[in-house]
Amino acid sequence: MITAQSVNHRDLGPHLPGSSSPEAKKRRVERAVHDEQLTAQVFLALLLVQLPPGKILMSLDRTTWEHGESPLNLLVLGAVVHGFTIPLYWVALDHTGNSHTRARMWVVCKLMEALPARRWKGLVADREFIGAEWFRFLRRKGIRRAVRIRKDTVLDELSADTWFQDLRPGQFRMIAENTEVFGERMRVVATRSPAGDLVIIATDFGVWETWKLYKLRWTIESTFSSLKDRGFDLERTGMTDPKRLERLFGLVTLAWLSCLRVGVWRHEAKPIQVLPHGRKAMSVVRYGSEYLRNVLRWIPDELAKILQVLVSPFSSLGQSKSEVFSY
Repeated sequence: MITAQSVNHRDLGPHLPGSSSPEAKKRRVERAVHDEQLTAQVFLALLLVQLPPGKILMSLDRTTWEHGESPLNLLVLGAVVHGFTIPLYWVALDHTGNSHTRARMWVVCKLMEALPARRWKGLVADREFIGAEWFRFLRRKGIRRAVRIRKDTVLDELSADTWFQDLRPGQFRMIAENTEVFGERMRVVATRSPAGDLVIIATDFGVWETWKLYKLRWTIESTFSSLKDRGFDLERTGMTDPKRLERLFGLVTLAWLSCLRVGVWRHEAKPIQVLPHGRKAMSVVRYGSEYLRNVLRWIPDELAKILQVLVSPFSSLGQSKSEVFSY
């Protein structure tokens, strides 16, 4: 997958060793993806050893696409590391649209079996992931929340947008006292984007820590993008069977994580070039992917060094202090 930059079976086949025909190699790829020994527990064990020590922020979201008339819908829970979210547990949903509360609870519980709540800094999620049962479940599990809520959410008998209707772009504000949100007493903080969009967060964190953490929710979008059109072309798969799709997602996650790990290691030694407009020339995943593909193809003597990097966890992300601020 790393050398082919694809999950398509016909793309992967020619990269297998041996003199077999392209059709025979394609069947070998299919057998690998269909292998029932590739369980969620196997993938999770391989992924957890890469996590840095200390508390880790978790992000929850869905990624969707279509193959013909078949909609594909994956619910993904992962750890925020170095500007991306590493998928740790996922499930292929058997329906389109938003996830059900029970599915979210199941994914969280399965991950907590291996990564207990004391390792979670908290959970960030978008407006889809709301509701009384869901918020209550997270509190009971000891997971701190920073979840965006909708503008029409009722907060102490007033809609959320009414509380913040005079908020100007760039301003931040918090309701002075904890407010009942879906039956839970929580802080509610808000800002308005430069485009005028009102962003309202129900949170267990302080104001500034909430914004710092919630901005990291976008890391899961960056991951999905680099698994799809900007990296491994996940949307090209013709696989629609839920269990096979989950196994394929696990395999591509391992390939993607290898690129991220090598990219971070390489960036520490030789930082990515910053262009005149202030942005980096490429993402850290692309940086690692380019180097890793070059080594795999042309520099076999460096493979031992690369393998040592790949079996080493990420370094500590450091911890930030919480600040409480109200208006």
